[in-house]
Amino acid sequence: MQRNSPPAHAQHHARLHEDALGIEESVVMGVAGTAPAFSVAATTATLVAAVGILSAGSLLYCGLIMFGVTFAFMHLNRVITNAGASYAWVGEVFGPLFGFIAGWSLLVASAVFMVSGTIPAATATLILISPEHAANPTTVSFVAAGWLLAVSSVIVKGIKPTSYTQIVMTAIEVGVLVIVIVASVWQYAAHPAHPFSWKWLSIAEFTPSLFATGALTALFFFWGWDVTLNLNEETRDAAHAPGRGAVVAMVIVLLLFISFAIAALLVLSDEEIAQSSTNVVFALAEKLLPRPWSYLAVVAVMLSSVGTLETSILQFTRTMYAKGRDGALHPRYAVLHKSWRTPWVATSVIVVLGLLLLFLSSYFPTVNDIIKDSVNAIGFQVACYYSLAGLACVWHFRKTALRSADNFVFLFLWPGLSAAFLIFIALYSVPTFDLATNIVGIGGIALGVIPWALNRRRARVAVRPRQK
Repeated sequence: MQRNSPPAHAQHHARLHEDALGIEESVVMGVAGTAPAFSVAATTATLVAAVGILSAGSLLYCGLIMFGVTFAFMHLNRVITNAGASYAWVGEVFGPLFGFIAGWSLLVASAVFMVSGTIPAATATLILISPEHAANPTTVSFVAAGWLLAVSSVIVKGIKPTSYTQIVMTAIEVGVLVIVIVASVWQYAAHPAHPFSWKWLSIAEFTPSLFATGALTALFFFWGWDVTLNLNEETRDAAHAPGRGAVVAMVIVLLLFISFAIAALLVLSDEEIAQSSTNVVFALAEKLLPRPWSYLAVVAVMLSSVGTLETSILQFTRTMYAKGRDGALHPRYAVLHKSWRTPWVATSVIVVLGLLLLFLSSYFPTVNDIIKDSVNAIGFQVACYYSLAGLACVWHFRKTALRSADNFVFLFLWPGLSAAFLIFIALYSVPTFDLATNIVGIGGIALGVIPWALNRRRARVAVRPRQK
């Protein structure tokens, strides 16, 4: 595997803004990518409905599994630093086709997230300014489109203004979540809705079926930390800082997610959690904080949604840029803005796709249906490219792994078990999905056959004149 540089045939392309980010910004980006406030707001009710009081345990064990993928990303990035991340690594280890699939899975997941990421931001915005429209899919989709355009305009201006914006938003959302968690324990520890038990965190309380049922939802909680690796070409100490930032970010969000799940169960009954749907953070704050302070929860979810929308667009554009630079997609996607050094063509693509998907989502009967189907589809797609990266780590380091116990655990065993689990969860989930989710989740990946075939044909046509 080539070390710490893009492919030689890609050198003629303009470069991204090198050394723009430090490790502190990598950590912030990783935390923002998982969107703590948005994730708990959008999926806590779904997770509790699936596994009940074992929600915190489900997050704990799925988080530990996710660390195997995090270690895989960290070690692969030390070998080759490429904005395409999983696409580049999997392609180097298993060949161009599998690399293309890994990158395409991320592109599709990010595109679908333009719906599930902007909808909560739009809902939170309407709760603040026009509560009577917050449950109307058409109005929500219209406001979501506004957020998508606003965020994209910041991203295309450059990675530095993007990172400054992200630091402010992430600090506010994490601060509000910590306040809510502490207030939950302080006020409800003596008379909880669900009396706390260490069994909530016991692996022995899970049946295989129950664990698998909660795992796909829990996977959505953790998706997004890997944006730090997609920004590796724009980070100082590119071979090491992004991976370390991802690990630190994972520790932070794991603690936040487990703590919030416990706090929600302490304060809210099962019926209250179910009724809160995607507003569980606000429901919690309403019981803990007097108005208008409880509306800080709405602000936190809104900023979290906008923040993770930003990181998702960054992942999409950097992956598309890398694929265009390598020739896996049309070279137009590797075009950078002359002044801002951002992939503006790729950014335009994700904006158009997002607006189209938001238009289609406006015809869903309820906002909750939109979130549920998109979360499940994204979980399947994330499992696809995370598992491929984990397997790439195992295969590439298979000889190095035997040199020490640490190498065996962190380069081979942990990433390998994580990849195997993600493959199992992806396959297990397919029969449980409805038709719409399977079409988006599996069909979205299958659509990659079209650009793959078109680019192979384009490459052959380009070679023929040179041969003549």
